[in-house]
Amino acid sequence: MVDISNFFRTGRRFAGVATLSLLAVAISSSRADAGFIVFESAGADAAAITPTRDAFRAAVGGGSVAGPGGSFGGLRREINWDGVPDAFADPNPFPGDFFAARGAVFATPGTGFLVSANPGTAATPLFGFPNDFQAFSPQRLFTAVNSNITDVRFVVPGTSDAATTSAFGLVFVDVEVAGLTKIEFFDQSDNLIFSRDALVGGNRGLSFLGAVADAGERIGRVRITSGANTIIANGQLGNPNDDVVVMDDFLYAEPTAVAVPEPGSLLLAGLGLAGVLFGLCRRVVLSA
Repeated sequence: MVDISNFFRTGRRFAGVATLSLLAVAISSSRADAGFIVFESAGADAAAITPTRDAFRAAVGGGSVAGPGGSFGGLRREINWDGVPDAFADPNPFPGDFFAARGAVFATPGTGFLVSANPGTAATPLFGFPNDFQAFSPQRLFTAVNSNITDVRFVVPGTSDAATTSAFGLVFVDVEVAGLTKIEFFDQSDNLIFSRDALVGGNRGLSFLGAVADAGERIGRVRITSGANTIIANGQLGNPNDDVVVMDDFLYAEPTAVAVPEPGSLLLAGLGLAGVLFGLCRRVVLSA
C-alpha cells in the first residue's frame, strides 16, 4: 500500500527547498552592482560648473539646442524651471506632475514644492534668501517644502506610463557642508544602485552632480537629499543653523517605457526546481 502521507511530507519538504532556492535567485539578481560614470564640479559661479554640465550633456547626447518639451534630439530632457508660470511659482505651490510631459514626476515627504519667483511678482526672488542663493540659469530655482528630500520618478513623456532612464544630473545651490547633499539612484524594483555626495560649492556657490550608466543600468527613481535644513515658505527656514540647499537645472536621458520582462533565469530556475521536485516525489511514490 502506498503511504500517501509520506508523499505529501516529502513534497512539502522539497517544495520548501524549491521556494528558498527561488528566493535566493531573486535576491542575488536584485543585488547586482551598477556602474556609473560620474560628472561633478563645484565653484563660485556658473562658469565653474558649466564645462562639467556640458560634458554630461555630451555623454548623454542630444546636442545643446532644446526642442519642444525640453527635448534634446530625443536623447535628453532638461528642466530649468524658468518657464514655470507665475501661477505655479512662489508663493503658489508647484504641482509635482507639472513636468510629466517631459517624463519627470516629483514627490516629497514634505508638504509640496516651490519654484522661486521672478522679480516684480508677489514674492521675493530666490525664496527670499539673496545672500545664500544664485541661479545657474536665471531666474528660477526649485525646492521641496518642509523637507530636504525630493524623489523623481520617470514616465513616458506625456503619459502616466512608468519609465526608466540611464542618466541623471542636476545643479545644487549653496552646498556648504560636505556629506549632507547627495543623489541616489534606484532601479525599477526600487533597489539602490548608486549614491554620491555633492561637492561643496560654498556660500551661494553652485555644484553639479550627475552620473551616466555605463553597462545598461536603468534608473527608475532618483532621491535627492538637499542639505539638512528645510524651506517652510519665502524667507522662512526650518531652523537657523543647518545648511540649506536648493536646486536648479535637472538633466536626464530620455525616459523610455519599462520593458515587459521575458522569461529569464528566474523562470528557468523555477521550472528546473519544479522538475526536480516532481521527480523526487514520483520516486517516493513508486518505491513505497
